[in-house]
Amino acid sequence: MPLRLMRDHPIPAVTEPLQYRAIGVVRGIFRPDSDDQTTRGHLVDADGQELEAVVLGRMLTLMRRHIDLGQPHLWVVYPRCREAGQLHLQIAGIWEPSTLSPADPEEGTKDVAPDRLPEGDDYFSIRGELIYTKPETSEVVVKVRQLPRADGFRPLPFKLQLSGDVELAHLRHFVSLDVRRQGQLLQVESVDVIAPMPTRGGKGRGGSSRRGGARSRPARS
Repeated sequence: MPLRLMRDHPIPAVTEPLQYRAIGVVRGIFRPDSDDQTTRGHLVDADGQELEAVVLGRMLTLMRRHIDLGQPHLWVVYPRCREAGQLHLQIAGIWEPSTLSPADPEEGTKDVAPDRLPEGDDYFSIRGELIYTKPETSEVVVKVRQLPRADGFRPLPFKLQLSGDVELAHLRHFVSLDVRRQGQLLQVESVDVIAPMPTRGGKGRGGSSRRGGARSRPARS
């Protein structure tokens, strides 16, 4: 089901222990770079912070036909860190039940959920391998893998630079992070260490076999 049509929550529940992902929500106004280039632009939040953004293809029709781009919306986004200190967002959906919820065919009314989430705005769920951490400078890097596409193309893993205090003991472990956007940074709020990452031969750092985890399919971010 496309993210833009999900009615319960824009961030799906985790279905596998070693499920990779990087997804979040940002409230703001999308401003295209130009009338001719409507897929690239910036999300501008309530504080005037501009976040570089690109619209994924499946969102274009929805935005053109149903969304008032002059108003702020809660966008479902995939984060990327192409330059240090600069967040890049891929817009994959919108969380706005008040606008997008379909009418009940029998009652002729909308079953409307709130346009706000329990986690609040600017929440991100990041799951992947902790490949770098420096607690004294609050530097964290997580590697995220993506599923092969329908055409067989296998996207390369990508790295996300985060800010937070994560212990060195968790290096090379699969972690699940609750993260909050603060300006151009993604700040770690909580860490759940899932398991040591499998190594060649199917054994994790602790020496126990992790063959089942090694076969886990990575999720789309």
